[in-house]
Amino acid sequence: MSSSTASLKSSKVSLKLLIDRKVHKVLFAEAGKDFVDFLFNLLSLPVGTVVRLLTKTSMVGSLGNLYESVENLNETYMQSNQSKETLLKPKAPLSSAKVALLLTDEVSTVKKVYKCGNSHRYIADYPRAICPHCQCTMSIEVTWVKPQVDNNASSSEGGGYVKGVVTYMIKDDLVVTPMSTISGITMLNKCNITNISALEEKVVTFGMDEGLKLLKASLQSKEVLTSIFLDKKVAKRV
Repeated sequence: MSSSTASLKSSKVSLKLLIDRKVHKVLFAEAGKDFVDFLFNLLSLPVGTVVRLLTKTSMVGSLGNLYESVENLNETYMQSNQSKETLLKPKAPLSSAKVALLLTDEVSTVKKVYKCGNSHRYIADYPRAICPHCQCTMSIEVTWVKPQVDNNASSSEGGGYVKGVVTYMIKDDLVVTPMSTISGITMLNKCNITNISALEEKVVTFGMDEGLKLLKASLQSKEVLTSIFLDKKVAKRV
């Protein structure tokens, strides 16, 4: 199987699905770093952004599997300038990684910070804060500088969270692991696949519409990829 290809400029990612036609289910997707970066970046979205995008209040489903995937992923697969802690314990609503914006431009807004007119060593994230030293309003905007991508990183990897030297397996419930022949065979055995002729490979395009569907389905279902690409009704599971 070949790895997926992606275009950051068009914010489109292609995935290769392995489908069990007998039960009408996606067993797993084979994808490259761009799709995995997008999935991991969901963990850095503030709850308010998720609610605004989906207008939903239910927070159950497969996002927990994404969190566990990051926890279990070996650090060797992470970019040298990235840490799993930035995903597991995000301190800011913005990611320093360059990730394909498959949801909305809202999540890419530039962070603003402010200081007082006397330039005391305090900053605030809203322009009406009071400086604790001089009691002046901290209304002077200061330029926010994002962490730079490691210059030693391969240009083909293009930043992000994970490395692009391997292909990744994304299961129907969004469990993410590095892809290998052994992991593929193990997955088929776990799904009790005995008739290989019932399997079908399908290449699909993943963009903004699919991104919103994935975010919604991940809060409701353990069959995320199936519900998106096979038009199967989402089965809610708490």
